[in-house]
Amino acid sequence: MMATISLSGGDIDYLLIDGDADRPPLVLLHEGLGCIAMWRRVPYRLAAMTGRRVLAYSRFGYGHSSRAALPRRSDYMHVEAQQVLPELLAKLQLRNPLLVGHSDGASIALLHASRFPVAGLVLFAPHVFVESITLSGIAAARNSFLDGSLERQLALFHPDPKAVFEGWSSVWAADDFLEWNIEHCLADIDCPVLVLQGDRDEYGTLAQLDSIEQKIPAVVTRHCLMDCGHSPHLDQTEHTLDLIVEFVGQMTGTSPRAELASASL
Repeated sequence: MMATISLSGGDIDYLLIDGDADRPPLVLLHEGLGCIAMWRRVPYRLAAMTGRRVLAYSRFGYGHSSRAALPRRSDYMHVEAQQVLPELLAKLQLRNPLLVGHSDGASIALLHASRFPVAGLVLFAPHVFVESITLSGIAAARNSFLDGSLERQLALFHPDPKAVFEGWSSVWAADDFLEWNIEHCLADIDCPVLVLQGDRDEYGTLAQLDSIEQKIPAVVTRHCLMDCGHSPHLDQTEHTLDLIVEFVGQMTGTSPRAELASASL
């Protein structure tokens, strides 16, 4: 169901799809320009394929959630991971989630998992430090926004596309953000991790995955998807969903599809 919930920082728009309450829910964390709607059918597909509850929400300043205080601070992902997300999960009574994060959302997932219990992590194109390719990608996005094409796209999902773009890009482009690095948090993550990145990702290299694989002490499964950009769940939807379902099955020791078939008998 689509609904709104009040948190200490304002109202959050969210989608909660029902499923097996005895198993960890999947919680989707969107990218730096994203929102609920930009996941498209992914939340519904994951709910159908795994039989689990699936939560997607728009962070403050995105979609139809309350406006964010701008400009954002350089620790905005830490605030989201360690203050906003725990409050939201507690209010919705969702415990021990399996976090599915994309780009900024993947970084938020890592930061949350370093401090709070989670069942697992699924990361699309995560960032754990700033790369030159990231800054080049943001510069190209700014050009696209200035010529109107990206602004028109964002206007389909956000009431104030300029605030969304500036709120995200101005942080990453700031000189003091060049030293942003969350690699020191990775050693505190003790859950299984699935990490996916496209071979044509315009915002990051496989060095991000190398760091995650080397520094997280738990089992990390990584895949580089061919002919894929920054959004594996959109560029390679079927392959990405199959990898998530396989990962969930490995975590539980059984196939989610087999569980669904058994439950329908």
